Formats: sequence, C-alpha cells, structure tokens
Amino acid sequence: MGHDHHHHLPVDHLNRAFVVGIVLNLVFVCVEFGAGVWLDSVALISDAGHNLSDVVSLVLSLIAFRLARVKPTASYTYGYRKSTVLVSLLNACILLVAVGVILVESVRKLYDPQPVDGDSIAWVAGIGIVINAFTAWLFIRDKEKDLNVKGAYLHMAADTLVSVGVLVSGIVIRLTGWYAIDPVVGIAIALVILFSTSKLLHDSLRLSLDGVPVGIDSERVRRSITETDPRIEDVHHVHIWAISTTQNALTAHVVVRSLDDAEELKHEIKHRLEHEGIGHATLEFELCGEHCAKECPECR
Repeated sequence: MGHDHHHHLPVDHLNRAFVVGIVLNLVFVCVEFGAGVWLDSVALISDAGHNLSDVVSLVLSLIAFRLARVKPTASYTYGYRKSTVLVSLLNACILLVAVGVILVESVRKLYDPQPVDGDSIAWVAGIGIVINAFTAWLFIRDKEKDLNVKGAYLHMAADTLVSVGVLVSGIVIRLTGWYAIDPVVGIAIALVILFSTSKLLHDSLRLSLDGVPVGIDSERVRRSITETDPRIEDVHHVHIWAISTTQNALTAHVVVRSLDDAEELKHEIKHRLEHEGIGHATLEFELCGEHCAKECPECR
C-alpha cells in the first residue's frame, strides 16, 4: 500500500478504467433491475441494488482520484489528496450497508420462499459475471498501489462472486425447484463481502486518523535515520502519516553533533526515507546542547 515509491499510478489508464467501469455497470444495473421487476426475483433486484452501490463507489473513487491531482491552494496546502482516504473509508461503509440490506432481504425470503424463474435469473446473472469480472480486471494491475483502487477492485470482485451465486441459484432452481436456495446464496454472498471489506475499513480508518500507514514500520524508519550515521546523535518527535492513499509524509527532529554538513546530511536522510516509502520528509536539525527537550542522553 503505497510503500513502493517507484510506482506512480498510471493516471490515463486508471481514468479510462473508472469511466468504462461506471458506464458498463450503469447499463447492467438498468437491465438487471428491469429483469428483476419483470420476473419478480428478489435476488435480481437486490443484486441490482448492490451493483448500483458499486457504481456509486466507482464514481466516488474517480472523483477522489481526480481531486488528488488538484494543485494545492492557500487554504488546502496539501491539495485535496486526503479525499482519497475519506472516499476509501466511505466505500467501506457503503459496502457494509449493502451487506446489511442483502442479509435482511435474504433472511426474510428464507422464511417465505417465493417461486421464481430460474432460467432468466441465470441468464441475467451470467451477463453480470462477465461485466463485473471485466471491470475488476481493469483495476487488478494497480490495486496494491492505492487503497482507493483497491476499494474499486474489491467491489467489482465481490460483485462477480455475487453474480456467480445468483447464477448458481438460478440453475439449482431450474433443476430442483428449490426456491430457498435464492436467499441462502444471498447470505453466503453477504458474508464474503463482509470479510473482504473489513481490511479496507481498517486501513482507511487508520489513515483518516493519521495513523502510520500499513506497510511502514516506524521503528525501522527511526533506525534508518540514526543507526547508519555517526554524525547523528538521536531523533525524536517522529511523526509519520499519509497525505493520500499513495503518498506518505514524515516530520522529525534530528539531533546532530554539528551543523557543518547539514545540507548533505538532509539529502542522505531523505534518500533513505524514500526507500522506506516516505516521499515527503520535513526535518529539523538541532545541536546536542540546545535541543528542545534535552532528551539526548549524551548531553546530560
């Protein structure tokens, strides 16, 4: 997650992926919803609702992705990069709501299974598998580089599973006339989505609270600053956080023996930090005697 600073997100490729995904899925939602109403299938209607929540999440991800590229202003000195974090959090929440809706609907149908037309359900779900899988494939390349893209990918992958479930239930209904399979599949689907969402929720919550991004070890960062260089006595007030879902920042006070080669030292430290996945570092140098909290053991 963003700790490989050599990966810059391919902007054009992702822009296209989002737009194609949104258009395809919107068309499919309309078709599926229409079919659901026509066939009186709760499975299809709830799947269409779920797919609609996906379209919304894709649109949100695209907006965040675009906002992240807006230049900083006097009021927003980081630009709007943090919107990527907020949207991935919102995405996780939307998925959780979708899970709730599917569960309620499925449990209701378990108590009161309705006859539905298995054939048509299977056909519509088959189309859904193709569209969702294709959209997920659009994002597979970049899903580990950005939480937002990962959110979009998870949505689409979960959807593909949902459609596979609906397809299977359609075939089973056709062969056995066992209508209760419809809600059973619904519950299974909801649990799968819940499982895939929990990590996204955890990671995005952590970033929105300015926690150290997953994949960065703050102790190791601290060591990489101090251990390799005799000129550095100590480092404190180390803060590491995410500016966006792909960019990490750090501020630190570095206690040095002398300020003679501070410039050169600063470049070296920043270079080391880049290898740790931190592209934006702000360093304050202090001499052993004068430094802020008198924390340096050698100076006492």
